[in-house]
Amino acid sequence: MNADVLVTGAGPTGLTLACELARRGVAVRIIDRVPEFPTGSRGKGLSPRSQEVLDDLGVADQILASGVSHLRHRKYQGTEVIAEVDPQADQVPTPDVPYPAALMIPQWRVEQILRERLAGLGVTVERGTELNDFQQDAGGVTATVGEARIRARYLVGCDGGRSTVRKALGLPMRGETPDMQTMAVGDIHVEGLGRDAWHQWFTGDGIVMLCPLPGTDMFQIQATHELDADGAPLEPTLERFQRTFDRVAGLPGVRLHELAWRSTYRVNVRMVDRLRVDRVFLAGDAAHVHPIAGGLGMNSGIQDAYNLGWKLGLVVAGKASPALLDTYDEERLPIASWLLDITSERLAAVLDAVKEKGGGLDAVASPELTQLALRYPWSRLSRQAGRSARVQPGDRAPDAPLRDTAGAPIRLFDLFRGPRFTLLGIGEHGLPPLDGVDPAIIGSWAVGSGGLPDDGGHAANAYGADTLVLVRPDGHVGLVADPGDGRSVRDYLRSL
Repeated sequence: MNADVLVTGAGPTGLTLACELARRGVAVRIIDRVPEFPTGSRGKGLSPRSQEVLDDLGVADQILASGVSHLRHRKYQGTEVIAEVDPQADQVPTPDVPYPAALMIPQWRVEQILRERLAGLGVTVERGTELNDFQQDAGGVTATVGEARIRARYLVGCDGGRSTVRKALGLPMRGETPDMQTMAVGDIHVEGLGRDAWHQWFTGDGIVMLCPLPGTDMFQIQATHELDADGAPLEPTLERFQRTFDRVAGLPGVRLHELAWRSTYRVNVRMVDRLRVDRVFLAGDAAHVHPIAGGLGMNSGIQDAYNLGWKLGLVVAGKASPALLDTYDEERLPIASWLLDITSERLAAVLDAVKEKGGGLDAVASPELTQLALRYPWSRLSRQAGRSARVQPGDRAPDAPLRDTAGAPIRLFDLFRGPRFTLLGIGEHGLPPLDGVDPAIIGSWAVGSGGLPDDGGHAANAYGADTLVLVRPDGHVGLVADPGDGRSVRDYLRSL
């Protein structure tokens, strides 16, 4: 069977993209070379912005029920607790930010929830199915998958740091691999430690961190490697983890057992210099890898997919020019560069902090890691057509409480949810006529006087008391215009 879009790699990036496309009616196939779905925790945190993305995809309830926020960091010196802190203590919900704190949730559970959502849209992951080769021409891509050949209009490589797609395109990952910055990682059962905190030891003898994984009876362990005679890291094993724990922590009565998954993490700071070659795209780790500090890997892949998905959807449906796809590279490549910088900076902050008694992983905390402030002011899709408002083109569109026509509480995010643009007419002027605009690609709402009641005035406070704002399908502001300026809205949509 052919497809409009072939997605290779069924991690969080590929699954987010497939869901985005499927809910727009795009014929999508998603393949993954592994025969069984991964069960290791790997990434274990969703940023506030990623939670908003998953809200839009309709899986917020399942995600929130499967994770925890405000997990306290408990720091030890041997057997003594020397500090305990919640690095997100000041991150509480506000009218414009409903998900202010990172959510601790194992990556396998995020993937499971997204697979279930995708199945509800009529698409299943094709497991044990490997992309061997592909060629592209002016009309599409011909991919060799196993023994079969698939013809697709577009191909997206979401296939990780060793991406087959990236290698076939000949795109190098430029950057560096710092010497000997490695960590042994695994999922393990632990006897003798409570599940109410993230337990951390940072000493001259090494590092051990044990984080309870929500929804399981396991912990993720991150620890200093044991080394061979040449100083190279040895493969993680249960016995080596226990020896490292005993040496670094020395906490009596704590036993590790049943190592269910293990891996070696090596710090890389690398990215490609383009995300698109004609009809083939890269997203997530296939395009950029970076230090683990801040837990932004899974999150940035999800947001790459979220940015690309609505654009591919419009182009495949014939409702936008293929030139719209150029804005994926234009918008996300600078974000990837920022990602490498901020995670390297945060890793350095942690390494400095652990030299001090009581210092530790909470030193990674930074407002930028919420990803709520990421914006695209440089993009050709960010346009100002009138006086300035409180939001600027390219900004993340804030949430706000409203009332529906029956007086029941709703949120702006409820209006944004789904595959369309959203036009907000805030204030007494309401909405202008949009003659000639396809109603399938835009939903329009008057907020405030004569429209949906602005509960507490929070929408006007976030956007401006009298303004017209066009919000893109990915929740970023595309256009800010004067009240009643329907022409600028029409021109914006037609320009796509």
